[in-house]
Amino acid sequence: MDTNNGTPRKKHVLIVDDDIQLAWSLKETLERDGYEATIVPDGVLALKFVIEHQLDAVVCDLQMSRVEGDLLYATVERSNPSLARRFIFLTALEDQPLFQKFIDTTQLPALHKPVALDALRGEVVRVAEQK
Repeated sequence: MDTNNGTPRKKHVLIVDDDIQLAWSLKETLERDGYEATIVPDGVLALKFVIEHQLDAVVCDLQMSRVEGDLLYATVERSNPSLARRFIFLTALEDQPLFQKFIDTTQLPALHKPVALDALRGEVVRVAEQK
């Protein structure tokens, strides 16, 4: 997709995570790769951002304050199903039955923290390039 001046628009990735150190590392990596990346620390702010911006991928922690990642996803799925298919989930919880059932149901990528930055970057590239 082009911008108003005819140059291609950078792919835009939203990073929703209250782990700011991980979020900044991912943001810097993606920006070096030519992506635009925005960090939002909680689900409520992320929902507002999703409504107001065109995004190509969302990296979302499952466990956050205010609105958890599964609820953010469910809301986005109703309003923007094509974006919902481009979520990548992060979790620090190994055997949480509620979240595991959610991951199994959505069939979307889920990476466990601590996550290897290269693995996360690879998932973002794969998801953001989907049509």
